[in-house]
Amino acid sequence: MSMRNESMGARESLQRLLDRKQQEIGDLEARTREAKVYVQALQDAMKTLPRESSQSSPAESLRPTSIGAKTRQFILGSGKPLHINEILKLLGRETDKNNRVSVSGTLAAFVRKGEIFTRPAPNTFGLVEMNGVNSQGAQPEPPIHDGIGELPDTFGSN
Repeated sequence: MSMRNESMGARESLQRLLDRKQQEIGDLEARTREAKVYVQALQDAMKTLPRESSQSSPAESLRPTSIGAKTRQFILGSGKPLHINEILKLLGRETDKNNRVSVSGTLAAFVRKGEIFTRPAPNTFGLVEMNGVNSQGAQPEPPIHDGIGELPDTFGSN
């Protein structure tokens, strides 16, 4: 019987150690979750603040691998505004509703601020820096229409 009592005591002792360690792990996991929530809140708060830059343009403040930076490069390369479906294809994304809404929302935030992107047509995005510039990089000529700006032949003659 003494062997049995000793093994029962050892078992209970090990169970108490195991329970304490599991409680410690649970406490650490809870603290880790709280810390991750805190970090996320700080990151979200930073996103609301303007980026500090020394006289750089908004386009220069884009992270090189961001959707905005990549889209800007695609538009610059094409020399003209691009429809959201073209942008999605160039980004290597499916042209489904979720991607259209996500990427359009990202670009529209810049449009609303008047920074980097324009929206010359529905679901089409251009660049502020290219506004009024054609694909060859020159300012477009005003349209020529016969008779506009000219006085009619009969004007003033009686």
